[in-house]
Amino acid sequence: MRGLLARRMKFHLLGAFLVSMGSAALYKFGVAEPRKRAYADFYRHYDPDKDFQAMKAAGVLESAPAK
Repeated sequence: MRGLLARRMKFHLLGAFLVSMGSAALYKFGVAEPRKRAYADFYRHYDPDKDFQAMKAAGVLESAPAK
């Protein structure tokens, strides 16, 4: 029984470290990187003037009424 806590602590500490690094990597490559790519793709083809004209024509903006 001598040193049981220390042995178990090393094992669980290593396991916790590996699980946390694995989950961080899964989040980075499964969520964060695809989200960055989606935002980059959206803003690569986004035309703010066209969007403004569409909102203006729909009457959404009070400061720029549709004519």
